[in-house]
Amino acid sequence: MSLPHAILTALLEKPSSGLELTRRFDRSIGFFWSATHQQIYRELGKLEQGGLIHALAQSPSRGQKREYEVLPAGRAELTTWVATSQDPKPIRDALLLRLRAAAVVGRDGLEPELERHLADHRRQLAEYTAIEDRDFAAADPSGEDRLRHLVLRAGIGLETFWIEWLTEALAEFRGPGAADEVQQG
Repeated sequence: MSLPHAILTALLEKPSSGLELTRRFDRSIGFFWSATHQQIYRELGKLEQGGLIHALAQSPSRGQKREYEVLPAGRAELTTWVATSQDPKPIRDALLLRLRAAAVVGRDGLEPELERHLADHRRQLAEYTAIEDRDFAAADPSGEDRLRHLVLRAGIGLETFWIEWLTEALAEFRGPGAADEVQQG
């Protein structure tokens, strides 16, 4: 996925100013495709220059936020991108590499990092499940909401995987009988 396509998706969901868009990224799309506020503003300029979005007409006033919407060319670009084949990305995670390196140079200092990662993934899972409870409690959601829920469930599944794996890794670090201790943490 690329940032321009993430922005087009967000703007098709709701025309927004750059500031509103960065806030929405922080609360939703940013969970699986992160971008800094500077990157978002820079990309908005490129998308506007490329004729894929435009700023909605507003009465001129100093300091007023420009609100953007997607033009037909932007929708066509996003539609083409959705249908394009793309190979899965290989896992590239520094923690996994550090664990592999620990097998060579020793484990010193790695256990606290595993604990920190476990706590972070538990926090993220709690946030995702709270979003699920809040936003997807309806018995029969619309087609668009089912797809959004599917994306959220992918995040829930990934966080669940990392929690299980980190629990196993910490138990391995601590030796036999430590799995129960890690589970309760």
